[in-house]
Amino acid sequence: MQVMTPTMRQYDKAIAFCKDIFEKKMKDYGSAWRILRTSSITDQIFIKAQRIRSIEEKGTQRVEDGIREEFAGIINYAIIACIQLELGTGIKPDLNTEQAVKLFDHHVKKARSLMENKNHDYDEAWRKMRVSSMTDLILMKLLRIKQIEDNKGETLISEGIEANYCDIVNYAVFALIKFDE
Repeated sequence: MQVMTPTMRQYDKAIAFCKDIFEKKMKDYGSAWRILRTSSITDQIFIKAQRIRSIEEKGTQRVEDGIREEFAGIINYAIIACIQLELGTGIKPDLNTEQAVKLFDHHVKKARSLMENKNHDYDEAWRKMRVSSMTDLILMKLLRIKQIEDNKGETLISEGIEANYCDIVNYAVFALIKFDE
């Protein structure tokens, strides 16, 4: 039996916040996101991460949505990107809420498992990091994804696109945990 550590409880709480948003947006918009190519999703995540960095650097913002909500958006879009990698780009909204949530849960489980393994090896080093460093790492991962996309998905030695999206999910979850502490 696996022990539920404080980190895992915090992780699950952050994901529950994001999943609630995902489900509500599915009810409002359906799966319109199914038509997005992964490169477009990468750019959407980039916009959100760049906004967070801008707010961090300027110390002010003019649009109401806060940094916490932007990190949640990054998580949801990264999960959507993983779904798109699995299913391929759709030509129309073709998932109902139940199907989309099942896929969401599947890809969260993969990201969570990756986090557990890395968290074990790195001994929760993220807890000593600044949120601004997490923002920078997300931006770096996005630049890596863009390069891999420009290389038509080919890599010589590096992990692939999905692993980078999972890392983005995990860094954004860590940021949400830090906001709640």
